[in-house]
Amino acid sequence: MANTAWINLSTGEIQIKKTNPELIKRFLGGRGLGVKYLYDYVEPGTDPFGPDNYLIFTAGVFSGTPWPSSSRYHVTYKSPASNGYGYANSGGGFGPELALTGFDALVICGAAPSPVYLKVKDNQVSIEKADHLWGRKTGETQDILLGADTPTGSNGRVACIGPAGENLVRIAAIINDYGRAAARGGPGAVMGSKNLKAIHAQASQKGFVNKDLTAEIKAASQRLLKDPKMQGLMDAGTAFLMRPKNISGDLPAKNHQLGQVPFIDAMDGAKLKEYRIKRMGCRFCPVRCSCESMVQGTNGTVVTEGPEYETTDALGPVCWNDNVNVIIEGNLLCNEYGLDTISTGKVIGFAMECHENGLLSDKEFSLEWGDSHTILGLMEAIAHRRGLGGLLAEGTKRAAERIGHGAEAFAMQVKGVEIPEQEPRVAKGMGLGHGVSNRGADHLYGLPAIDLGGNFETARKVFAPEIIDELMESSNEKYKADMLIYGEHYCALSDAFGVCKFTTSEEYSLMPADFLPALKVLGFDMDERALLEIGERIVNLERLFNVREGFDRSDDYLPKRFTTEAMPLYANVVDPETGKTTLGEQIGSAIIEDFDAMLDRYYELRRWDEQGRPQLEKIQALGLEEEIASIHLSQDFGKN
Repeated sequence: MANTAWINLSTGEIQIKKTNPELIKRFLGGRGLGVKYLYDYVEPGTDPFGPDNYLIFTAGVFSGTPWPSSSRYHVTYKSPASNGYGYANSGGGFGPELALTGFDALVICGAAPSPVYLKVKDNQVSIEKADHLWGRKTGETQDILLGADTPTGSNGRVACIGPAGENLVRIAAIINDYGRAAARGGPGAVMGSKNLKAIHAQASQKGFVNKDLTAEIKAASQRLLKDPKMQGLMDAGTAFLMRPKNISGDLPAKNHQLGQVPFIDAMDGAKLKEYRIKRMGCRFCPVRCSCESMVQGTNGTVVTEGPEYETTDALGPVCWNDNVNVIIEGNLLCNEYGLDTISTGKVIGFAMECHENGLLSDKEFSLEWGDSHTILGLMEAIAHRRGLGGLLAEGTKRAAERIGHGAEAFAMQVKGVEIPEQEPRVAKGMGLGHGVSNRGADHLYGLPAIDLGGNFETARKVFAPEIIDELMESSNEKYKADMLIYGEHYCALSDAFGVCKFTTSEEYSLMPADFLPALKVLGFDMDERALLEIGERIVNLERLFNVREGFDRSDDYLPKRFTTEAMPLYANVVDPETGKTTLGEQIGSAIIEDFDAMLDRYYELRRWDEQGRPQLEKIQALGLEEEIASIHLSQDFGKN
């Protein structure tokens, strides 16, 4: 346990207090601590861009230790995209650096009268002027604060916003380590609304480790390195998913009109490796699934971290773009402007489909499928709210409402947050997960992909034998809720640990029980059941936040496209002479047959009512009576 810094940007007041050990016991750190603070201090109906919204940076319980992949930090806020619970998560080096400065959390409210940044160093926080940084891209901002020519990490780490956050773009991200993004649900816009340009964390201490923890770290690292399921990530990063998803129909294309592309050879994992100039990884990670890529862009050489799978699909197939140079340059532009690549690809794909249907046109951009000028140019326009970019900066939900005339049918979003790069008609557990996720459409909220990966080993450890056969049938909707709920609890724990989900709930290389010995060293003595209950407590408190904001069952549905439009599935055909892959004849179709049945089972297993509200029995079982009895613990701090 370390400190929590309470920072009121309106008044300039900073209070540093020991983090309440009872909160750590009930919610661990990271995501758990973040939602607890958000629930306690943000009133229902608060304007996400108002000074009474909170922006909460939290480190996980493994942050600041060398535990493998303990690189993640968490940001919690009321989302300007959903008007409900929001969080974002990022890797790199900023999270460990923040923890090593001595803080579990930075709890920020108010709004500075002029641009500022926070300097966080060795249990101290100061508010510094940032007029010289305002208007700059994220790379420039980090160069100025860290020194452009200094070795990585020698002057600490920076998390900052670009023009998109400054202009309150609802899909704006927070960027750290130049190529890492805490992106979903508009955290960059919340940061911009507070006139907060950056947080510069710089630690002197090296972190906690002892003999017992070192032994557990070594065992966990060896398990990851030897797990065959991790080999694809280590070889090509998440881009290794491109080709198998194209085969199965789980590669969103043309704004989810399709789930496959005829140009997969141009952008599968093997092809993207040709653009790689070095392999990279987050701090304390043995997997090292990232890379740095180089292409020739529109104005010269482009070098950037990535692209990973979500970005490749969002800026490629979703926009019907087969040009990898555009994907990689677009990745850099999104990082520099401070944009969520997933939502950026989806709002551009949305605009293209609206244009295809005669609902949208523009003098500057053709809006034709795959047009490079449209894709790259709209990024700058969105970030600066210029022209058509001002409309798309609102996200697909609000843009569709303004366009009208049926444009809502082309807005691929849930709760105002654009759907990430899974095709719900094929990945049905993911589809249910997108619908019910408390932060809006979200693949990382539950990661229900045990069936898609054929991971019978994990399924047999977790689920009752009598449901496994049907649960593992990817097209069978009956037990997708069971798979999702377990994943949601484990994902919440991963975020509370500060640990990457690739090592946990993505591949299940490490199971919850594998963390228990290390947690004991850190002062948490519990069994697996108690640990998973913490994950369940986090998910339920997030749901209670949304219930308090007026969310109900109607907010848990997917766009009608996935339940009313059957998607064709085509054979992937490889020419034996050229080796080129194309799409052949149609071999089937996919659709969600009964989303309501999946939703009903999900609510029933969770002990929520028919509107998706936790029942009193469940609230009491999780020890959340205090949270529903009193909205706020204290209103003395944070008044503006």
